Amino acid sequence: MRILVWHRHGSWTTSFVHGPHTYLVPATADRGPDGRGRSQTVTWPDNAVEVEPGRLHDERIDVVVLQRPDELELTRLWTGRRPGVDLPAVYVEHDTPRGPAGPDRHPVADRDDIPIAHVTHFNQMWWDNGRAPNTVIEHGIVDPGHRWTGTVPHAGVVVNEPVRRSHIAGTDLLPRLSRGAPLDVFGMQVRDLPQVLGCDRITPHEDLPQPKMHAELAARRVYLHPYRWTSLGLALLEAMHLGMPVVAVAATEVSEAVPPEAGVVSTRMDALIDAVAAFTADPDRAREAGEAARRAVLSRYSLERFLTDWTALLHEVRR
Repeated sequence: MRILVWHRHGSWTTSFVHGPHTYLVPATADRGPDGRGRSQTVTWPDNAVEVEPGRLHDERIDVVVLQRPDELELTRLWTGRRPGVDLPAVYVEHDTPRGPAGPDRHPVADRDDIPIAHVTHFNQMWWDNGRAPNTVIEHGIVDPGHRWTGTVPHAGVVVNEPVRRSHIAGTDLLPRLSRGAPLDVFGMQVRDLPQVLGCDRITPHEDLPQPKMHAELAARRVYLHPYRWTSLGLALLEAMHLGMPVVAVAATEVSEAVPPEAGVVSTRMDALIDAVAAFTADPDRAREAGEAARRAVLSRYSLERFLTDWTALLHEVRR
């Protein structure tokens, strides 16, 4: 198939374009949100093809994969075809509702011609999907390999824009969690985090290329996931692939993704702090939990299963 898809969520799109199809990825001159084109930091296969918006009118497109409400209109303007009417379409919902307890109605809830593919069962349950057909296709990750060494007795954290997203990302919890072990925080716009939080036990690592970040992260003894309200962090699944033990806030889908033998999932701060300290102090325990984490993530979040599920859905939508 020839699939129109925007480069929105980097890790998800990286997995998606590893399928057996041709992926038409809009690229604008400014590489802005509507046209980021191919990844500039991660290697993508050749079947992910950049296409200028002005060429889309003449492209053969079998299905469009939508990820934002704006893409309904962008598709119509750029292709001359209406999603769900003239062009088969599916809407990927990456995010939790704004909630957390409000009755958030999905942007395509009033349509029955565009199915919604949620990335977690939590999302499917919490969104008001209306009359839109909906299903769940859980994440799949390009396996970075078992790389954990745990040579650095710190906890690793991955978060983008932690200051702006403080409550959602659990950034405000980090000073207390650092009592268990020093924290190394990787991501975009993390440089000022120690000053903002007034904590000298936090070391930022600003926007490393993914291969280097994976190598640095895998040297940390334990992975810490402080998010309060997110779908299911792909960085968490990547850390599990690396063979890292996990300490995580018990929110949204985390308790489904992290089995007890792979780490500690809790809403109690004292339990989280103690778990970070315990894994940091005991490399053998950390290694065993990390191996369990890798087994669990390979079983449930493999790239092969993800691509198989997506191909089946796309064929059904096209049919």
